[in-house]
Amino acid sequence: MQGLQRRLSLYGLTMIVIGSCIGSGIFITPSDVASHIQVPVYILLIWLAGGIVSMFGALSFSELGAMYPKSGGVYVYLKEAYGPLVGFLYGWVTLFIINTGALAALSIAFADFLSFFYEFTQIQKQGIGIALIITLTAINVRGVNVSQLLANTFSGIKIIAILVLLVVGLFFGTEGKEIFTLPAQSEPLGIKPILFAFIGVFWSFGGWHHATYLSGEAIKPQRNVPKSIVIGTLAVTLLYVFANISYLLLLPMDAITSSTRIAGDAVATVISSGGKIVTVLISISIFGTIAIYTMSAPRIYFAMAKDGVFFPQLAKVHDKWSTPYVAMIFQAFWACILILMWGSFIKVITFVTFMDIVFMMLAGFALFILRKKRPDVPRPYKTLGYPVIPFLYVLITAAFVINLIISMSMESLSGLLILFLGIPVYYYFKSKNV
Repeated sequence: MQGLQRRLSLYGLTMIVIGSCIGSGIFITPSDVASHIQVPVYILLIWLAGGIVSMFGALSFSELGAMYPKSGGVYVYLKEAYGPLVGFLYGWVTLFIINTGALAALSIAFADFLSFFYEFTQIQKQGIGIALIITLTAINVRGVNVSQLLANTFSGIKIIAILVLLVVGLFFGTEGKEIFTLPAQSEPLGIKPILFAFIGVFWSFGGWHHATYLSGEAIKPQRNVPKSIVIGTLAVTLLYVFANISYLLLLPMDAITSSTRIAGDAVATVISSGGKIVTVLISISIFGTIAIYTMSAPRIYFAMAKDGVFFPQLAKVHDKWSTPYVAMIFQAFWACILILMWGSFIKVITFVTFMDIVFMMLAGFALFILRKKRPDVPRPYKTLGYPVIPFLYVLITAAFVINLIISMSMESLSGLLILFLGIPVYYYFKSKNV
């Protein structure tokens, strides 16, 4: 049987990183971030800090990606550091909560934005979301070259859209340069507002690690995977700071904090049809992110099946297109189920973010474990600033996780049931392969 083919270039991987991060978040969440911070220069610093924290993670994951240039990315790092059970649980929650939950949320959001032009019923929105996931999965099944073209095209459009937003703000903004200066009298920020502001920031930055899932199909993965996540994360950080500068130039603070569609409101101050224009751009952005998510995460389930700890059918590779098509179809099926269950699944969205950051924190700490546990594994790239940079990444993400645990509602904790169900499933598959 034909295996996965190495066809992803450095440019393609970098665009996957950028496209995975830039979904709907930067066009919506800045208003929520601003509501916790209020002071313009602090808002910019929070977004810059989010980029720095993500860069700390990218630098740490770069060493891991160079050590293990295999499909599955974070799953592989966790398995090597903590053992196969932890790796399996990451893949398990990625399939049943994290990635499919994100796909369901993005698909519903896509239909919601289309409602700006035509009022769809809830059933119609679900139908649009399901059709979108099925269509993009079918396209991605046809080969990684097709997926790379999709990522390059839509990530390029996202970059252009944010740069245009910046130009509009710089030329037509009326709020002045005071956004870059501290007010004469301002109270110092408490730790809680900062951590709550980081929820929207982390949500918007989430996805930079998706390139690691595709290591098994990357050209020269030990060089290109580390480079792509560092370059891509840096690019996203700059774009997000640019977008927030534009919002702050175009809108007063009270309008920013009360806005439910900040990008549209900002552009509408200059162009009367700005809401429609931005709606189209956000829809394109969401479409591109769904395209990447339907392609990248199935490589985790493929790796799990290859390791003998999941359904063996998920390790099948298409004879003609060299893609893990069964894993991709399986993910699409579950994401569609979540769309149909949307009324109840929405309650575990906080858990989705929580669980994702927990495993990212564990993956960051895996670097310390593997430095001691596996000194024999070649490291073509070593984390810059070790041990300070990975330690700061683990420390900051741990603070975020603790804050979410303290504030987490009982409804969002229901997602833990899915996590714990993974334990007997792991031992079932393990017993079958002893």
